[in-house]
This record gives sequence, C-alpha cells and structure tokens, in this order.
Amino acid sequence: MSHAVTGVDFDSPTLMAALADLSDGELDVLPYGVIGFDAQGHVARYNVYESRAAAFPRDEVLGQHVFVELAPCFNNYLVAGRFDEAREHGSVLDETLPYVLTFRMRPTRVRLRLLSRPDQPLRFILVQRALGASA
Repeated sequence: MSHAVTGVDFDSPTLMAALADLSDGELDVLPYGVIGFDAQGHVARYNVYESRAAAFPRDEVLGQHVFVELAPCFNNYLVAGRFDEAREHGSVLDETLPYVLTFRMRPTRVRLRLLSRPDQPLRFILVQRALGASA
C-alpha cells in the first residue's frame, strides 16, 4: 500500500489528527504499535503491528481496559498519570519518552508517544520498537 496519508511518521507533529482519520487498514501498515482508547480507558483501535509484537489478538483486546487488562505495565504516573493529568486540566498531551515494557515478555526497550486532545474522543499510546536491537 502506498502511503497517500501524510503525517503518520512516529515523530510527526500532526500525528494525532492523522490517526483519527486513518482506516483500520491504514493503521495496520504503520511501522509502530497503535493503541487507541476512549475516555473510559477501553481499547477502541489496535493495529496489527502491536498485536503481533505484544502477541495479543486484536479481537480479544478491543473493549479491554488499557491500563488494567491490556497493559498494566502502563498503569503508573509515567503513562496513565499523564493521561489523567491532561484530562483533569483539559490540556493537550503529546509526549515521547523512553520506556521498558515488562508485561508478559522479557524487558523490551521502546519509545512511547502519548497523545490526547480534549476535542478528540480517542487517546493514543504509540509504541516504537528498535529494529534489530536487543533489549
């Protein structure tokens, strides 16, 4: 699939707007994990990259609570706390941070990008894994 969609690079400043407009098929060709969840924390979007990397089938993940059922390793001040703070203040969240995934896998170094806007129904956790790098 050719990328007619612009602004979908992991570090793109327009990524939040681009994600909202992507179809599931377009989301599935992105070279990083995408977890989109609603205001109650329930997973509404989950791409193939993340499904394969985390070994969680998409059909089982959709509807799960992102911080309780899917990824309890994100249920801390670094990730969940930042989403809570943005919601409480009605502010935009767009932060990239190094992180180590530990849930159901050996420790894996990744970059996370946390995206949330008060005017958007979904929030996103993006997971960029280093290609060919060991944890």
